[in-house]
Amino acid sequence: MLDNFLFSANTIAPVFLLVVIGLFLKSKNFIDDGFIKISSKLVYNLALPVFIFTKLSNLKISEAIDFSIIGFIYLATILSMLISLIVSKFFISDTFDKGAFVQGSFRGNFAIVGLAVIYNIIGQEGVAKASLFLGFLLPLYNVLSIIALYLPYREQRKISFLKSAKDIITNPLILAVIVAIPFSYFEIKPYEFVNKTVNYISAISLPLALIGIGGSLNWNSVKSSSLAAILSSSLKIIFFPILLTLIAFYVGYRDDDLMILFILFACPTAVVSFVMAESMGSNRKLAGNIIVITTIGFIFTMSVGIVILRELGLA
Repeated sequence: MLDNFLFSANTIAPVFLLVVIGLFLKSKNFIDDGFIKISSKLVYNLALPVFIFTKLSNLKISEAIDFSIIGFIYLATILSMLISLIVSKFFISDTFDKGAFVQGSFRGNFAIVGLAVIYNIIGQEGVAKASLFLGFLLPLYNVLSIIALYLPYREQRKISFLKSAKDIITNPLILAVIVAIPFSYFEIKPYEFVNKTVNYISAISLPLALIGIGGSLNWNSVKSSSLAAILSSSLKIIFFPILLTLIAFYVGYRDDDLMILFILFACPTAVVSFVMAESMGSNRKLAGNIIVITTIGFIFTMSVGIVILRELGLA
């Protein structure tokens, strides 16, 4: 038990400390909202896509791709979204809150937090495999988020699905996966100077992203959080990780696959959910509160989950 606890702590601690560093730097005015906004754009549009490209391009996709596990991820994500919709009908009375509540309950920050944790546990191969899953998951996340945010307002506004489809197709992370596939399949190796350059860029992606998340957190919002924020956060980092990991276990997933699935389900709510909630007229304050609560809470819930999986010898 002690060994697994220390393993979990050593895995989560680097992620947690980088978030704390971001929080500290913001509190001391070393970084401001402008820096966080620009660094987030840099990470999302350049550093993280390059990071995903470098991991995937060195992976033998023909051997690593597993459509059965991708199908399971799709079904599990859709299930979590449907459950969130049902819960919102019974517990969320304000139409303004429903979209943000549902999206916050199922859309995880797998691209940043998930990949960082997987890198610490499994290493390069695990990150490459998870990046491949991410390439398939991101379009689904975007489609389900649009549906979740659209449904409460379906009679009051019209959503441009053509623009939404374009945004999904041109997502930098999805493009990184598409570009990496031929490099992986045909085992194309870039020139050494190109390889070193992309490695330098990819190296800043996760640390800078986690510092940016820490800098964007607002502790006061936690203290003023509503029941909707607490309920959505509980679904995201407690209920769904338990339910979906148990289903994954009974389906037959073990070892690294089960660990990757657990981390995917246990990730905090994605920061981009705030942007989508704001752009589609949902409650952005609620969306922000859910992000803060889950980002703080996942440190404990994911750590406990990792300890349990390792203690039981399942991953």
